[in-house]
Amino acid sequence: MKILLFLVLISVCWAEPHPDNSSLEHERIVHIQAENGPRLLVVAEQAKIFSHRGGNVTLPCKFYHEHTSTAGSGTHKIRVKWTKLTYDYLKEVDVFVAMGHHRKSYGSYQGRVFLRESSENDASLIITNIMLEDYGRYKCEVIEGLEDDTAVVTLNLEGVVFPYSPRLGRYNLNFHEAQRACVEQDSVIASFDQLYDAWRSGLDWCNAGWLSDGSVQYPITKPREPCGGKNTVPGVRNYGFWDKDKSRYDVFCFTSNFNGRFYYLIHPTKLTYEEAVQACLKDGAQIAKVGQIFAAWKLLGYDRCDAGWLADGSVRYPISRPRKRCSPSEAAVRFVGFPDKKHKLYGVYCFRAYN
Repeated sequence: MKILLFLVLISVCWAEPHPDNSSLEHERIVHIQAENGPRLLVVAEQAKIFSHRGGNVTLPCKFYHEHTSTAGSGTHKIRVKWTKLTYDYLKEVDVFVAMGHHRKSYGSYQGRVFLRESSENDASLIITNIMLEDYGRYKCEVIEGLEDDTAVVTLNLEGVVFPYSPRLGRYNLNFHEAQRACVEQDSVIASFDQLYDAWRSGLDWCNAGWLSDGSVQYPITKPREPCGGKNTVPGVRNYGFWDKDKSRYDVFCFTSNFNGRFYYLIHPTKLTYEEAVQACLKDGAQIAKVGQIFAAWKLLGYDRCDAGWLADGSVRYPISRPRKRCSPSEAAVRFVGFPDKKHKLYGVYCFRAYN
């Protein structure tokens, strides 16, 4: 009897590569189903979805039974589980689980995620008030009895990647400090995909910086001697993976649009840093962050030739229309430096959040 049961179990189990997860190398999905029963299939109508910070988005996911048009067999409750995949795919972050009338969301997703359920086979996930950290790959898993299947959807955000180094100068951040530095400047540490897209859009930067997967890389569009050699091909140079506690580099940050107003404060005089902070507060705002000036420049086309203080103590100005005396060769956020806060006088960029 035991031998017979063992043979039956073997006859109903198999493993095969999942056709919808071609981007996940070496991943294999194990399907278990009753003998001669309909096979459960999970599909995502779109592999990539685009949105922006503060918006709402639907990650598509539907399930079917092979050779039938029914959503489920009716003999088992359907369990839907959404997780976010990490960069090495060894861990998953729980996002949302639903089974029958039971619903549960996790972590920063609490109160922001729910199922669309436009039909009985719709397991699509709606994410509201999107955050920068929501960027990434999500897995939709549907389980019915002994059957299960998955599909993967990528959530991309409209935004801008920018290099960042602190007042101390280049190559002064370990990985954890790099993460905090980005958050302090209204951004998150960029992923490789985000840096690659920025390189394709023309980002050229010779200093190596941390990325979210723990690697250190930098984008080159104009090969030259100090940056890998003038005879090398353009591309994203990869330093590999380094000790997150001991190794020190710059960082590439990613930010998206914001719910507020970024502006240059018209003031009768130039200001020290502390005077600039107080001037923004008096105007009902706060001194702007580096991520906010990059977002205003890239996403809103903000253009101003006046150098102004920012929250980190740096002085910068955004140029969208290159012209004489104002970044004549390229559109860019121009970096003046980290001047003496007590004695140097500049304008100031402020940010007023919308309620």
